[in-house]
Amino acid sequence: MHTITKREKVTYTGSLLGQNMIYSMVTMYVMFFFTDLLHIPSESVTIIMVAASLWDAVNDILMGMIADRTRTRIGKFRPYLLAGPAFIAVVTILCFVNFGGSPAGTVAVAAISYVLWGMTYTVYDIPIWAISSVSSRNADEKNGMVTLGRIGGTLGTVIVSVGSVPLLNAFGGERSASAYTAMAAIVAISAAVLMILSGFVLRERIEPPVKGIPFRRNIHTILDNRPLKALMVSLLVVNMVNSIRQVAQMYFAVYVWGDSGYVTYIGLSLVLGMITGMALSPALIRRWDKKYLFLIACAAGAVTNFLPFVLGGGPVLGLIIIGFNFAFSGIASICSTSMLMDSIDYAEYKLGFRGEGIVFSMNTFLTKLSATLSKGILGLSMTLMGYQDNMEPNDAVRIGFSVIVFVVPAVCFLLSMAPMALYRLKPAQLESIRKELDSRRTAGK
Repeated sequence: MHTITKREKVTYTGSLLGQNMIYSMVTMYVMFFFTDLLHIPSESVTIIMVAASLWDAVNDILMGMIADRTRTRIGKFRPYLLAGPAFIAVVTILCFVNFGGSPAGTVAVAAISYVLWGMTYTVYDIPIWAISSVSSRNADEKNGMVTLGRIGGTLGTVIVSVGSVPLLNAFGGERSASAYTAMAAIVAISAAVLMILSGFVLRERIEPPVKGIPFRRNIHTILDNRPLKALMVSLLVVNMVNSIRQVAQMYFAVYVWGDSGYVTYIGLSLVLGMITGMALSPALIRRWDKKYLFLIACAAGAVTNFLPFVLGGGPVLGLIIIGFNFAFSGIASICSTSMLMDSIDYAEYKLGFRGEGIVFSMNTFLTKLSATLSKGILGLSMTLMGYQDNMEPNDAVRIGFSVIVFVVPAVCFLLSMAPMALYRLKPAQLESIRKELDSRRTAGK
């Protein structure tokens, strides 16, 4: 029996599309904007990113716990879906404004803006993903929602990848600070419109307990959940595959392939590859164990990520191989998110409460921590290779950015496979758990 309406599916896809437009723009350009447009030293930018990530460790978990304790007439997640988009749009624009002033003042404003961006992003990101786990009691329907969300997110990333350079050129080019401000305004406002619709349209069909879960007990959703802990370690590493390519692709396009326009073609490879992989994932998950699909996708992803570095051959061959690599990334993404929802069912089975908020808060934190580690790796690598803004490319810079875009993600794919040895939820066990949970909910009515 289908419970999720077509209207909800379209809205959910569009909301994640809008959210990832903002996320991708910030991930792709904020470090470049800080170093090359605001002229903040790469060491200082790295410190800003690390400090923001440390705060996110607290902020994300707190937000997850708050969401789990929220009880309103319209649900526990929808209030945040209505309130968050406007704040995200404003702070996103502030991250790309050159206010002038002293170097110290510029660093302070950049740091405050970026920390505020992470906080406002969290207010929306945790509820929009968590609501997928309460949108239906049917596992296949929830997997379908996750797939639509990931496809929407991928399309958002592609829109920014393909459209950002033409937007920048329309307003003054990649070396104009005002061009980034204009691009940020267009992306953030249009994305916020798509995002806010989720609060009006989406529905929560698995009701939380009447009494909220105490903070001290809520944390056991993670502490007493071995499959979730194994998955979290794996997600931290595998998320770096895409984040490190995103933060480095502008530098790579400019200094290795010689033209920022290649960012657009990388975006096209992304959409063709990721959407193909994601679209195939639900059928693959119905047929095979998603854990083993994840491991196969990671192994294949490692190989296809490393090949362009070994073979060389320039942009054309690189883009073709990257397209296949993105397909494996898409499969890994859907499988890991589906396993995350399985771990929520396991938590409810074992502890008596679901804790979607805190689980997806950790997912949000891991995503942002992966992006921060990626920026840290990029910043350290740029220091080691003697990078200076707007410099003439040399062999050290070309090899350095090639290693960052091709070799480091391949290693991340391989490392993400190891923790999955501790993830031992089997399809038959999950089916038994869901039947037991349905029986409990029926008895509790």
